[in-house]
Amino acid sequence: MKTSMLILVAAITASSAPYVSAQDAAIAMSPADLVNPLIGTANGGNVFPGAVAPFGMVQFSPEEAPDPKKARPIAAPGGYEHHLDRIRGFSLTNVSGWGCAGGSGDIPLTPITTPVTSSPSADYRHPYSTTFTHANEQARAGRYRVRLDNGVAVDLTASLRTGSARFAFPAGGAANLLIRASDSEVGSEDARVHVDPAHRTVSGEVTSGNFCGHISPVDRRSYYTLHFVAEFDQPFATHGVWRDGVVTPGGMEASGGTGYGPKGFPEDGKGSGAWVGFDPTGAGAVVNVRIGISYVSEANARANLAAENPRGTRFDAIRDRTVADWNRRLGQIKIQGGSRDQRTVFYTALYHSLLEPAVFSDVNGQYRGMDGLTHRVEGGQRVQYANFSGWDIYRGQFQLLTWLDPKLGGDIAQSLYNQARQNGGTWDRWTHESGAVHVMNGDPAGPALADIWAFGGHGFDARGALASLVQAADHPTAADLSHDGCPVECAGQRPGLDQWLKLHFIPVGAPAWGGAADTLETATAEFGVSSLADRLGDHATAVRFLGRAQYWRNLFNPRAAPDGGYIQNRNADGSWALVKEHGEAPHPFTPSTGDGFVEGTAAQYVWMVPFNVAGLFDAMGGADAARRRLDAYFYTPAGAMAVTESGPLHAELNNEPSIGGPWLYDYAGQPWKTQELVRQVVDTLWINRPEGIPGNDDLGAMSAWYVWAALGVYPETPGRAELVVGSPLFPLAVVHRPGGDVRIAASGAGPGSLYVQALSVDGSAVDRPWLPESFALQGGRLDFRLGPQPERSWGSAPGAEPPSFDIDPNGRAPN
Repeated sequence: MKTSMLILVAAITASSAPYVSAQDAAIAMSPADLVNPLIGTANGGNVFPGAVAPFGMVQFSPEEAPDPKKARPIAAPGGYEHHLDRIRGFSLTNVSGWGCAGGSGDIPLTPITTPVTSSPSADYRHPYSTTFTHANEQARAGRYRVRLDNGVAVDLTASLRTGSARFAFPAGGAANLLIRASDSEVGSEDARVHVDPAHRTVSGEVTSGNFCGHISPVDRRSYYTLHFVAEFDQPFATHGVWRDGVVTPGGMEASGGTGYGPKGFPEDGKGSGAWVGFDPTGAGAVVNVRIGISYVSEANARANLAAENPRGTRFDAIRDRTVADWNRRLGQIKIQGGSRDQRTVFYTALYHSLLEPAVFSDVNGQYRGMDGLTHRVEGGQRVQYANFSGWDIYRGQFQLLTWLDPKLGGDIAQSLYNQARQNGGTWDRWTHESGAVHVMNGDPAGPALADIWAFGGHGFDARGALASLVQAADHPTAADLSHDGCPVECAGQRPGLDQWLKLHFIPVGAPAWGGAADTLETATAEFGVSSLADRLGDHATAVRFLGRAQYWRNLFNPRAAPDGGYIQNRNADGSWALVKEHGEAPHPFTPSTGDGFVEGTAAQYVWMVPFNVAGLFDAMGGADAARRRLDAYFYTPAGAMAVTESGPLHAELNNEPSIGGPWLYDYAGQPWKTQELVRQVVDTLWINRPEGIPGNDDLGAMSAWYVWAALGVYPETPGRAELVVGSPLFPLAVVHRPGGDVRIAASGAGPGSLYVQALSVDGSAVDRPWLPESFALQGGRLDFRLGPQPERSWGSAPGAEPPSFDIDPNGRAPN
């Protein structure tokens, strides 16, 4: 890769990770070197392989052309699918692991070795794209490089708010760079580009959004504008612009978006952009370009560029600073032992956990609010963050981020509260940049904020946030009563809230994705509000919402099926609903049904009462009955583990509704089964290959589950910091955190040796499969002794199970 190069360079000012010493960072290069960003780029992981700093606003990554053999108009939601072989550009933004058709993918830059003779907008996806092979590709934490088959070598890195690239054009042909201003991943409403040859600068903006807009018109709209400034270090030998089908050599201004089309995807023939060309004579063209972005203004994009990547900054210096920042962040968890592949999978999962949410405010503290106005961070908040997939990330990722960095957690919580205040008091369950997109179901804001507070993130206006959450939970809005966007993108924060308050469940026919699933998610939301209120000393609110959290019982039908009770859809008149799905005639309930559920079945959702597992087991007929049910759920009749793709009656540990399930054996008096099930998933579904993430990574939610699982502990209860215990993967892990380090030692750890024989906490023997909140917050030492056979007596005595949270029979106090 030492040929002459056309270099596109941007700078890095990485976010700080203050809890790893300079000495530790100096010797901790291996974590970043072990990261393999290509893990999860196949099999629907939907991550991107490009260059990004921790929580970076810029995600500088390849955008592939879609498979011409398929009707799908995108390569993948993350812009990249490993089996494809044609790149249409390198975009400045992305979101890690999301679904639908993705989004962002703004301002792709396309290096070409041919003249620009026809409009790149003639065909939105394929013109001027170039093939490549994975043999000529390398992805690492904070850097990405590839040699395209047209001979151009590309090297990318990024800081928080700027992107850097290095393009090496071969001699003998044209050396042109397309700036595809309008060509965001799922299109744009408008775009503008300006070429300034005198100052070697290209600037502009794109207005886009449209996440999941192909599913419902409610999100087929724009909600952010990205501004950019690209400064080159070489003069432009040629330049030009295009709009729609018209190419204007020598032009300096163009505007126009692609639109979103009648089905939520751009149609051919619309769009705008520019190109700049460089002198390719001799050994080839060498150009550096630094790119700053902002969601507020072009002036702020310039300021971000000046602050993080001033003129004269070398590409290598930027890359090295980003890699060092990744080592500081990743080095907060030091592991020893295990295989090289296991260490790679671990640090890659931790890396993917630290990509989202993304920095959204500029270096001057300004950001674009969800009200369309410019705001500035204030008080103790350092940064405004964006991109929250609440349905996913409240289950483990927010806990991990805050555990490692409570100040980060506080900023994230304040960011969510800022969004709600700017959104008319509505806490939207899925937000992308400055837009509320409503995707998924439930109301995850309460448990999300309670997660952050529980793990030490107190740097936000918690009392103001609690008052806002209670207002939203007690007073239905017009959007809550509307079916707009339903089922996938219901516009209200709490769809069907009037029915919840009246009936104490979400009935069939109410605004919802699925009444049964929405009831369970809303119950968890109520528990989150209760937990936060309790910590803030509002006992009356805590008790009231803890009681409302138990409304899950109103959809538990103890006679739903021969094997016992299930959560079942219910009509508003109280009768149990017949199943209606797949165009079939209505028929009686079966546990395999997905009717009333979200990306899952009744057999999978029945376990989703994470705050009151004891109450769920009692409803099932006691611990013995629950154990039999768990065995049938996680194992086939022949005794084989059934953790994914084993049918609708078994777990799907490639998606969020099932990921809490394996830990339930800790509550059932059989913690050795938690140990073996979690290890089975860790060893077989998470691998060092492009298909190594089992399903959408969902902004780091699934990767965070893996990190917890590999450490041997997990925050099962949303809004609480107790940790249930599994089995550590590595002989030693040390978690560096501000409240006190956690040292997890596992003697005997190794292939086949995964069962806990004994555990001591800070030198004292412990015979229960959970740790109190004080351990997570204050740190300490765990010493496991592992063996190849289950020690069935450990952690299984009555009373050893983790806590559950219920209301006392008189409804007066928590129990």
